[in-house]
Amino acid sequence: MSDIALSRSRVAAMVDHTLLKPEASDADVRALVAEARELGAYAVCVSPSMLPLRTEGAGGPAVATVVGFPSGKHHSLVKGAEARLAVEQGAAEVDMVIDIGAAVAGEYNAVLADILTVREAIGPGPVLKVIIESAALSDEAIVESCRAAQMAGADFVKTSTGFHPAGGASVEAVRLMAETVGGRLGVKASGGIRTAEAALAMIEAGATRLGLSGTRAVLDGLPDQS
Repeated sequence: MSDIALSRSRVAAMVDHTLLKPEASDADVRALVAEARELGAYAVCVSPSMLPLRTEGAGGPAVATVVGFPSGKHHSLVKGAEARLAVEQGAAEVDMVIDIGAAVAGEYNAVLADILTVREAIGPGPVLKVIIESAALSDEAIVESCRAAQMAGADFVKTSTGFHPAGGASVEAVRLMAETVGGRLGVKASGGIRTAEAALAMIEAGATRLGLSGTRAVLDGLPDQS
């Protein structure tokens, strides 16, 4: 069990409240935004086809979307174009999936080039998170992919899409990612985090952002005050 004691509101402020199911409708996304506001989540994360997205005025959650999702096997120029369009349609944050096969094969220059293409496509303003699909990678590949993300000017490294059969976030991967970026980038833990205990363990390991689809259930396990 984690030794960290954080309040419900503090954890909520670290959450990307996420809905990426292929069957998600406009009504589902509107409900997601309303729930994010109610819960105090930092952002909502939706598929790019759901943009532009109304977050109902000042104080609403930030808008995040995904690029090259979920396989990462899109051409880098397609990822860049998708990311640019998403930003033009109001996304403040972009979560891109790397070419996981390149990372597995040790082709880290290709990983770097892939990330650079998206960074250059959106410019320096939007937040860029790099999904490395950590459960599918060796420790070496995790480290080198995080280094590539840093070299490319990313803002975060992120564990998982939540759609890979190898699994989602793990405490071990989050800790390794956090040690590698050393506070120079944020670390987003995402994929399979369904309880307050799991969320706190990820934060204790070094996560600075959480990707959650079951946000309410996680927050309900936390105290109102720290």
